[in-house]
Amino acid sequence: MGGLREVAAPFAVPGPTGVAIRTSLKSLTGQDEKVLRLVGGRLGSLASRDLKARCAAGSAHDSAQWAQRKRALTGQSSSRWAGSVTKATHDQWALARRGQLAHIQHLQAGIGMIASRLSLPVGAKGSKGSPGGYRSRQEWFAKSRRLHLLQDRLEREQADRKAGRVRVVRGGKKLLRNRHNLHAAQLTETQWRARWEAERWFLQADGESGKRHGNETIRVSPDGEVSIKLPAPLAGLANRPHGRYVLACRIGFRHRGEQWADRIAAHLAVAYRIHYDTDRDRWYMTASWHIPPVTTVPLQAARSNGLIGVDMNADHLAAWRLDAHGNPVGEPRRFDYDLNGRAPHRDAQLRHALIRLLHWAKRHQVSIAVEDLDFAAEKTREKHGRRKRFRQLISGMPTAKLRARLVSMAAELGITLVAVDPAYTSRWGTQHWHKPLTGKNTKPTRHHAAAVAIGRRALGYPIRRRTQPPPQHRSDAVGHRSVQAASGAPGREETRPRVPGPRTRSVGAGRGAKAGDQCAHNRSGHTAEHQSWHQDSLPLSQ
Repeated sequence: MGGLREVAAPFAVPGPTGVAIRTSLKSLTGQDEKVLRLVGGRLGSLASRDLKARCAAGSAHDSAQWAQRKRALTGQSSSRWAGSVTKATHDQWALARRGQLAHIQHLQAGIGMIASRLSLPVGAKGSKGSPGGYRSRQEWFAKSRRLHLLQDRLEREQADRKAGRVRVVRGGKKLLRNRHNLHAAQLTETQWRARWEAERWFLQADGESGKRHGNETIRVSPDGEVSIKLPAPLAGLANRPHGRYVLACRIGFRHRGEQWADRIAAHLAVAYRIHYDTDRDRWYMTASWHIPPVTTVPLQAARSNGLIGVDMNADHLAAWRLDAHGNPVGEPRRFDYDLNGRAPHRDAQLRHALIRLLHWAKRHQVSIAVEDLDFAAEKTREKHGRRKRFRQLISGMPTAKLRARLVSMAAELGITLVAVDPAYTSRWGTQHWHKPLTGKNTKPTRHHAAAVAIGRRALGYPIRRRTQPPPQHRSDAVGHRSVQAASGAPGREETRPRVPGPRTRSVGAGRGAKAGDQCAHNRSGHTAEHQSWHQDSLPLSQ
């Protein structure tokens, strides 16, 4: 057991801190679309220019430079548009810095794994948790060259991070690379150009508390009227006073529409973003706002009524309900989803599986226990080597999306989530629970056994089952009756209290007409055994 790592304690997952809802902009006129394209293109060019200035400043950027950038953009748009552009630029730069750090850590993990395997003899077998040496001299030589390549990349990334340099592509690096291979991306040059321009447009405005309907730049009234404050160079396109343009359509939010209406009625901040979907040829508007953090239920309260242990897999969620004592209750459940196809299809499949899981938990009024998964260190090909299919399986599991979806959807239903350390849950669940739970009519999988292990860890119980008493009459002849009681537990060596009454199947203990009369039982030492026995005479037949 010395090689096992320490398991972290379970914790209640905090709720979401923000909300985002979306609706479509229908019945737009040609003039409306023209104005949206001009405004998006104009502000997009300003955002690209501002991002370039922010990246050039690097880590030496301060509030004075931020104010200078905002003043430079104000004359070409407006004060509020300039504030939205500079804030979005700052967030994008910070995201790039976090991605740069994650890339450095990924390179360091790969370098450490290759160096460890190169130090072993060729063909050496590995142990649990650590791979062995490479299979051949040819593979050893190829990996030694790759080691130098990764070290060079790591030096460049570390130098960039020290200098505060980041590399950001507005519109996405993947879409940019598709331009050089349109056939593989199944796009024409015209389609790619339309998508590239739409991704680089900028049509988003931060909310302002105390202002009319919570936003002065993109304003939506309670009856669904959308008006936009045009940048100064495009003020001639306004169809309302003060340089505003009102769209011909009316919008309404179906999901959380009442919450949105209450916010704009109270003039609380609501941020809006307008974006264009080139594949569907539709315009959409997204509204978002901050919400106070949901009060986390104490862990002891979340465990009081039991919970549902959930094991996430590549194509399904395996779940089993446990009572407050850690015992499986009822039948195991399986919630399937298909992660093939496009992103909207995958997202819908994931939502459908989570909805069924949450409704099951709501019906039984229990919490949900999930693993705090993070495959960042497991996706490297240096650790798993030739196991390409396994690496693809891990990379395809949407752990981050499932976590975000589950947290937000559970908060709406008032269901508490308990996150546990994923260490050894699959291994120990299969070892201790798979065979005992398998019966004539119940055929659980090893994933269901892992769900039981997850649930027991969330409840604070050990994963290992309570062992049976020793074989010799189930007495203390060959050992203690159970390992469940610790050595310091008071009364663990005492005998069980005797319940008076007969030990028969037909009459319960302490029941019956002569339950308290010990003389009525044929037992050694009682007076009934020493009384004379007399048989009455048989009746004579007539």
